[in-house]
Amino acid sequence: MYSGDALDSRTHMTDPQDRYRAPALDKGLDILELLADQPTGLTRAEILKAMDRSPSEIYRMLERLVARHYVTRSAEGDRYSLSLKLFVLGHRHPPVERLVSQARPAMEAFAKAAEQSCHLGVFDRGNLTLIAQVNSPATWGLSSRLGSRVSLMDTASGHVMLAFQSEERRAEMLAEHEVLEGELPVSDTELLAMLQSVRDRGYWEGDSPQAHGITDLSMPILGPDGHALAALTCPFIRRIDRHVVADLETVRGLMLAAARGLSLQ
Repeated sequence: MYSGDALDSRTHMTDPQDRYRAPALDKGLDILELLADQPTGLTRAEILKAMDRSPSEIYRMLERLVARHYVTRSAEGDRYSLSLKLFVLGHRHPPVERLVSQARPAMEAFAKAAEQSCHLGVFDRGNLTLIAQVNSPATWGLSSRLGSRVSLMDTASGHVMLAFQSEERRAEMLAEHEVLEGELPVSDTELLAMLQSVRDRGYWEGDSPQAHGITDLSMPILGPDGHALAALTCPFIRRIDRHVVADLETVRGLMLAAARGLSLQ
């Protein structure tokens, strides 16, 4: 007879992603994720039913989560809820700093391989703010000033951020938008068509709306829900001298790899 953990290991051992499984850790994370969707908490019986696990497995794990203050038990002792510990841990390291620290190595590797500059933008107060910038290692290139605000409506980064959102979130972002200096007007019809094109392709590619001779490439950094957390953008410059560099197709592939590596999917 197999125990629950042994049976789980036997069932999943052919899956490459489960090569280094930790069943006890998985159970703890399953409980946390389950309770995260329950504002009033759950009883032990409800947790058992939802997880389809043996009472002894869940009891031990719940007791450890309570002891480590990730889960709280009601005064009556029959309901379990998430504590604020995960919230506190998440805010020890500000989200933007965490995103930049994870993205910078990938951005630097991209810039070195592509010999192009790139920047990372996030939605902020109705437009986008550039939170990271890596210059091309070549003798010249196009870069954007760190901390610059760029338009949500007429930039590659903005279109990527809007395209990969839920309809509700997109409406909220558009409602917050404030026109920036130099922003080109975009009709609702044009914007919807552009966003659909970006979704179909999976990224933005085209002539820069701000400067001649630049091809903008912009890729979404996706969260677990498939919505864009940030936009990774390269203002591609095509060289015409004898210096051999990556062409647009190669640079596109390098950027897609970087964006997918940073996405949480």
